[in-house]
Amino acid sequence: MKIRKYLCQINLTNSLGREGLTRNREQEIYLSGKYTQDLDTQTRNRVYCSNSLSRNSLDKLSTETRNRVYCSNSLSQNSPHKPGFCISAQNMWSALGILLALWMSGCTAPSSNISAESEGKPLVVSTSTIIADMAEKIGGDEIEHQGIMEPGADPHIYEPVPADSVAFEEADLIVYNGYNLEPALIKLMNAAGVKAQKLAVAEKVTALQNPEQGELVPDPHVWGDAENGIVMVNAIRDALVELSPEDKEVFMENAARLVEELQQVDIWINKQIATIPESQRRLVTTHDAFEYYVKAYGLEMTGTLIGMTTEEQPSAQTVKNLAEEIKKTGVPAIFAETTINPKLITTVAEEAGVKLAARELYSDSIGAPGSEGDSYVKMLISNTQAIVEALGGANY
Repeated sequence: MKIRKYLCQINLTNSLGREGLTRNREQEIYLSGKYTQDLDTQTRNRVYCSNSLSRNSLDKLSTETRNRVYCSNSLSQNSPHKPGFCISAQNMWSALGILLALWMSGCTAPSSNISAESEGKPLVVSTSTIIADMAEKIGGDEIEHQGIMEPGADPHIYEPVPADSVAFEEADLIVYNGYNLEPALIKLMNAAGVKAQKLAVAEKVTALQNPEQGELVPDPHVWGDAENGIVMVNAIRDALVELSPEDKEVFMENAARLVEELQQVDIWINKQIATIPESQRRLVTTHDAFEYYVKAYGLEMTGTLIGMTTEEQPSAQTVKNLAEEIKKTGVPAIFAETTINPKLITTVAEEAGVKLAARELYSDSIGAPGSEGDSYVKMLISNTQAIVEALGGANY
């Protein structure tokens, strides 16, 4: 295996391997906390192992070019070749025979997003971006991590792609929200062939029960309360320690750092919400994802356009009723969300004669890299700033 991986890496230095490289894998999966270069390396390994050993491709090259295929420099005519770095044509074909045998016996670069550098590390797969952010911060360099969803993805309606099935099958640990936040992924995860340890991290929190289609169901949006976030962090920490006991100290330190940060954010949010005039501490959002937030920080949920799942479609009567409730309570502003089209909530604002807050709230996903909500902690801070600003609180 070591020879095979080494030869696959050497092949990347010649220009044959660079032709026809694909970046389709980048469009299929989102790797929270990974750099694009990591993906490129992995993709190049996979493409080259499957394509570059073709005898037909080599036959198209001139004899002079074939003599330079395994030089340590590229095939550039302008690059000087140092003696001892090239193989003769005869020896090269012998080497190719060995390469071909190795390839046919399984020369495939690591599948999914696992690179040569991460071999031996446990593979942790997370569903939502909020969970992915936690897992990466706690696991650090001691795990190989893959996030299923991209920033801005809505877990309620996310449809799995084939790469997700591969990730689940290869995972050592799958961390998902639970309480049916990501129904399609939970169904896929529970299918045959997935043998990984599984952690329904939100289910470590006692859920609020909300009415949904005539019955009480658990509200999955537990992360709205920073104290619940701490419970989730500790649960992920414990699962990682069980998975890789030799890295316990690192996991404990990383988790403690994140917990301390969340404790400070929790105190800060309470202070900020307290600056909003009491009569204006009312929240109206697109979907019912902020019950834990309002309960923890002293607001009232005046209404939402749709329920806990974004699969619902509001009726004209629902829009009218919400607009009337807003007028009656005197809510100064209502909020759109980053994962949901703002068109309908904009209509509600117009019907009610109130402003739509300038800043959207992060509900089911963190923001894109570089945005003001590109981590779980920053998402809580950004949402609080937006709420305080729109509802008449003091400057933060």
